[in-house]
Amino acid sequence: MQPSGSRRAHKLGDQIMRIVAQLLATEIDDQRLAMVSVSGVRMNKDISIAEVLYSVPMGSDPVEIEAAFKKSAGFFRSQVGRALKSKYVPKIIFKRDDFLEEMVYGQPDQGH
Repeated sequence: MQPSGSRRAHKLGDQIMRIVAQLLATEIDDQRLAMVSVSGVRMNKDISIAEVLYSVPMGSDPVEIEAAFKKSAGFFRSQVGRALKSKYVPKIIFKRDDFLEEMVYGQPDQGH
């Protein structure tokens, strides 16, 4: 994905990150997502796609977490749209952020 460097995209990405993090903390009942944290959001150039980066807690199954995000993607998009009060809501794609695992803990789990 070609990231957008625009101020508008950055602001929207920050809003989406806060909303998704809040939803994870308060609204999601899926235990697979209980300890997942949002580490960032990247917007594409035309702001049609929001790539939400998340960190997997140690000891968790990244494949199960990915499946839980895929199952909940529609819920997240509808709730983000409601919170933004916008007619158009970008497509939300969840992507595992391996940075912490690679830089702090060594090699990432190869389960993704």
